[in-house]
Amino acid sequence: MPSSLDSASTLAAEAAPISRHGLLKFLIPSLLGVGLFLVPFSTGDTINIGMGLMAESLKALLGDALPGIATVVLCLSVLLTGYVKLARPDWAREGVFRELFDVAPLWVVMRALGAGFALMTFFQVGPTFITAAYTGGVMLNDLAPVLLTFFFFAAILLPFLVDFGFMEFIGSLVRTPFRLVFGLPGRSAIDATASWMGSGTVGVLITTQQYEQGFYNRREASAIATNFSIVSIAFALLVTSFIGINHLFVPFYLTVVVAGLVAAVIVPRLPPLSRKPDTYHEPVGCRIQEENTGNQNLLRYSLGMAVARAEKAPGPHRLLRHALFNVADIFFGLLPLVIAIGTVALVLAEFTPLFTWLSYPMVPVLEWMRIPEAEAAAPATLVGFADMFLPAVLASDIESELTRFVIACLSLTQLIYMSEIGALLLKSKIPLKLWELVVIFLLRTVITLPIIVVMAHWLVG
Repeated sequence: MPSSLDSASTLAAEAAPISRHGLLKFLIPSLLGVGLFLVPFSTGDTINIGMGLMAESLKALLGDALPGIATVVLCLSVLLTGYVKLARPDWAREGVFRELFDVAPLWVVMRALGAGFALMTFFQVGPTFITAAYTGGVMLNDLAPVLLTFFFFAAILLPFLVDFGFMEFIGSLVRTPFRLVFGLPGRSAIDATASWMGSGTVGVLITTQQYEQGFYNRREASAIATNFSIVSIAFALLVTSFIGINHLFVPFYLTVVVAGLVAAVIVPRLPPLSRKPDTYHEPVGCRIQEENTGNQNLLRYSLGMAVARAEKAPGPHRLLRHALFNVADIFFGLLPLVIAIGTVALVLAEFTPLFTWLSYPMVPVLEWMRIPEAEAAAPATLVGFADMFLPAVLASDIESELTRFVIACLSLTQLIYMSEIGALLLKSKIPLKLWELVVIFLLRTVITLPIIVVMAHWLVG
């Protein structure tokens, strides 16, 4: 097991003189990763990151073919899974193919549902509540193309950010404040920044990989994935534009950041997250070492840790194999789950009064908080659990600017969206159950709503 041996070798390496080769092996890939994932820049009227721009370019190139590609991928997923489960071929008895396709019965059902929903939507056959533009159409025509292109580049390029020492460098530098404020490792600052600059799904992907590699324990991984994977600035701009408050973007995003940080401090200290054990993923054990155990300068220590990790980074062929496996796992495992859960959630939101019934207790709360049009706004406070864009859709017809401001801010701070983040978390090895995601969503709503309302009354009036 790697824990003690890795820690000892890492400590020895960080105390040794830093070689020019090791420094370059840390700097060049890490700077490339920072440039691709963490540096925002303007493109027209939007803000994007390098990896996002590459995904957008691929999306524009493939265009209308992407829903068809997604449908083919979903069908392949269920066909290959069925073949492996029934025929038990030799090539799938062990290794990556077994991990990809020899899955539990629940995931087989989910893959079948995802493929079925996609086929019905693509060919416009079957019940209208599944094939409608705002249920199955949203998942297949709007979300699936984004996931296919975004995750393709994320899975391939993410090693530049996480495998060559940058996580160790930042983690050692900011360990003390992050432990003090959030009770989390310093390296989780990278997850938060990648989410804010790029995408919440990228943040979850980083957290998942770090957990599986032994750098986060169960409690840390669960807390980071559910509290730091905020939607990107680009999506925040889209929401404000759609809901008609783009002229208030600065106070809007300030409110989101303040409410999100408060929730990130409080929610991990409450059940169910506080009850998660401080144990690590069994196949790898604990591999994190951020503490400065000597008397070295903090910057020198952090640099030594980074170079030590870079020296042990996988070679190009191993990195490529791992990246291709991640792409396949996302395409054949995650995409069907997102389509299945997302479509069901949207059907419940659009064709049943479920969220309206559930939101009845919110009406007097909003009225007490002096929120105009409280009855119309109440469903929008809970429907975000199904999909992150639904609150903006419901609030777009509300006349009160203050109410639209509150709903837009709340939709970005709730974080647990079953059509995307929720499905990704359930698919990952991070130990989070559906009921726990519901509780965390409600906790984040209860904690952030009063903060948002106070700031809205102050900033918007």
